[in-house]
Amino acid sequence: MRLLFIGDVVGSLGRKQITDYLPKLKRVYRPQVTIVNGENAASGRGITEKIYKKFLQDGADIVTLGNHAWDNRDIFEFIDDAKKLVRPANFPEGTTPGQGMVYVKVNALEIAVINLQGRTFMNDLDDPFRKIEKMVEEARKRTPIIFLDFHAETTSEKQAMGWWLDGKVSAVVGTHTHVQTNDARILPNGTGYLTDVGMTGPYDGVLGMKKENVLEKFVTALPRRFEVVEDGRGLLSGVVIDIDNTTGKTVKMELIQISDDRPFRE
Repeated sequence: MRLLFIGDVVGSLGRKQITDYLPKLKRVYRPQVTIVNGENAASGRGITEKIYKKFLQDGADIVTLGNHAWDNRDIFEFIDDAKKLVRPANFPEGTTPGQGMVYVKVNALEIAVINLQGRTFMNDLDDPFRKIEKMVEEARKRTPIIFLDFHAETTSEKQAMGWWLDGKVSAVVGTHTHVQTNDARILPNGTGYLTDVGMTGPYDGVLGMKKENVLEKFVTALPRRFEVVEDGRGLLSGVVIDIDNTTGKTVKMELIQISDDRPFRE
């Protein structure tokens, strides 16, 4: 099975990158499942139903979220009906709407897609390491092909999760920090690992925010409101993962980055 995962879509520029390039990427790479992290898609914070549906229209099969999942109040109106939307599974059980894992059927195969949020320098949610153990046990009753979008702040927590799950899931790919890392690898027991897939959005900001505002905050140490860059050059970051249908192990990973410095060629 071939999987395409595109990282944190930020604002209108990120959404434009998806509309412009996702159909082209699918023609070139021919993934059987396409996953997009959309937790920053609505002006940098959260997602709306309209944006969620547009991602599906553009070619996404699943949309994952993260710590900004609840920033746009619109989500509470549609998340329970959005069967292809996955929020972090380690929010409190019984009180959190939505789902933390979905299954996608591909001919005779299935893939389980899980979203988890880290705890280091982030909200203190349920332990993601213990949570994923139970979820993997459940998922493996149906399929050996399991993908985790681990939305976390620190490299150490992401690496730890990769080692924790080596041989238990197909791939662990990090999101949240918005800068693509160059450490894609296959761990000894067959789990594909990448610390951060990177963001899809403004190319000339700081993590998608207007650089002038960020620079002022660093220079003056005074509070400054961050604003998403809404025009200019764009960036798309992603990864293609080839997974053995029988074992669920990753056999190949290929990073994708599209920008003015790395133009896309069909």
